[in-house]
Amino acid sequence: MPTTTPPSPDVRALFDTYAATFATHDVDAILALHSPGTQFWLHNGEQPIHGRSAVRDTFATMFAQWPEMGFDIYRVIVGDRHWVLDWALTAVLTDPDGNRRPIRFDCLDVVTLDDNGLVERKDTFIDLPQAQAALAPAAAAGSRGHS
Repeated sequence: MPTTTPPSPDVRALFDTYAATFATHDVDAILALHSPGTQFWLHNGEQPIHGRSAVRDTFATMFAQWPEMGFDIYRVIVGDRHWVLDWALTAVLTDPDGNRRPIRFDCLDVVTLDDNGLVERKDTFIDLPQAQAALAPAAAAGSRGHS
């Protein structure tokens, strides 16, 4: 009996949908694009997160901590069942003294899809020196006056 291979998903269209949905910060809509056994790994020294529920909690916490988080896309490279996104995280932080300060640092996502075109794994790598430099003024302002 011949085997059939599921058709390859339109990866660019899936990416476009994912990016537009992620920009809304609607965690449930984002998770609808993930497989039940999805994995998210923010490569910042933490361990990967497994399953929709855990990923939902992680994204909800992230959006609560960074309510003005956005992104600028440099380039998207698509393959048969994956995309690589070269992007910059943008946000506006409020320093302890009440000053609002825009930040930006580069990131890279590697996203793989399952046979149904759902995200099965999302790895996010951050440019750590850039992130530390962007976040350092807030940390320094928070420590001033606290001796």
